[in-house]
Amino acid sequence: MTRIAVFNQKGGVGKTTTVLNLAAAMYRRHSPPLLIDLDPQGHLTQIHEHSPPAVTQSLFAFYQDKKPLCDLEIPWNEVGYLIPSHRELIKVDSIFGKGPAILNRLKQGLEALEKESSPRNAVIDCCPYVGVLALNAVFAADLLLIPISSDFLSLQGAQKVEQTLQALEPVLKKRLNRRYLMTCYDRRRRMTFEVQQQAQACFGEELCKTAISDNVALAESPQYKKDIFRHRPSSSGALDYDSLLSELLDAGLVIPT
Repeated sequence: MTRIAVFNQKGGVGKTTTVLNLAAAMYRRHSPPLLIDLDPQGHLTQIHEHSPPAVTQSLFAFYQDKKPLCDLEIPWNEVGYLIPSHRELIKVDSIFGKGPAILNRLKQGLEALEKESSPRNAVIDCCPYVGVLALNAVFAADLLLIPISSDFLSLQGAQKVEQTLQALEPVLKKRLNRRYLMTCYDRRRRMTFEVQQQAQACFGEELCKTAISDNVALAESPQYKKDIFRHRPSSSGALDYDSLLSELLDAGLVIPT
């Protein structure tokens, strides 16, 4: 099982889009993955056919009531399984603080889940700020995927993530695998190439070779509560996310299940 956390400290970079469509690509290649909506805004959950869930059936119940993750999963047609978010998640920081027990809560929950179910990959949609929820994802992850939406503010957000990861490495006692992903990539705009050049200088080989094109089909698919493969399977967005999965598999960063 590979756990992938998708995170940037700036919103609007294609984080939720990446979680949904990378998971859908996994579904088509291998087996249904687990999607975890760790963002109190719940954008990923809103795309699901049967949103919104009751708070007792959301990820908040895992933190507040110690409900097992296996009791919170709901099927997602042709995508996998979702553990949904709820706006009450915003309270996790103030309720639990930042002690080591709470920072490892998601990791421990996933380890317990792995013992009860067949191996599968997990993709986590993080909230766009560093707090208990984002740190839970970082502590649980095997791979951090950081989208950069081809603008300078998004690049600055990614640089802040890198600084955060470097500060956490003494605590984690390892260097967390990460990849930086260009999204909203428009070859007609000079700024796209300028941001890409700066990202290459900052992140080197950790910048993905795959870039996610600026694509209307990707933007409109959530309106129809569909991933890109069900909405427009021949679109550049679908091809890009399939290529991204291939790149991560070839690098050994994602293990087929």
